[in-house]
Amino acid sequence: MKTRQTLSSLLVLLGLSSAAALAADVEIRNPWVRGTVSGQQATGAFMEITSQSGATLVGATSPAAEVTEIHEMKMDGGVMKMRAIPRLELPAGKPVELGPGGYHVMLIKLKQPLKKGDSVPLTLRVEGRDKKVESIELKAEVRDLTATTSPAGEHKH
Repeated sequence: MKTRQTLSSLLVLLGLSSAAALAADVEIRNPWVRGTVSGQQATGAFMEITSQSGATLVGATSPAAEVTEIHEMKMDGGVMKMRAIPRLELPAGKPVELGPGGYHVMLIKLKQPLKKGDSVPLTLRVEGRDKKVESIELKAEVRDLTATTSPAGEHKH
């Protein structure tokens, strides 16, 4: 009986260590959110994500918005179109840029205006190669409404 409990405890610890390994494997750089004006209901969150072993961004949440989605913007027949996507692949060792005019996290039905200098909590849901999903929490600084990039050299997890 004691052997069975020890084995169960070991399996729980192994499960926890694999989740911690995924978090250590994923690096988030320069997270930021574009500021809003009064009455604006949506904005984008941007960052660079690198997974050393390969993973997939499968969702996001934020207490700043009722709805949080992964979006893609791309040209379609000469028209820029934006759409929600269910998954964003993070190829092993290759940085994936989430930025204006491309992939980004969309914050919809904002609960209040976001002004420069505020901090927005975000939780990213990332699926590892083993199909386990882990949450990675971060804070993104609100930049000016007209911001198009983040300042160079900033580094956050």
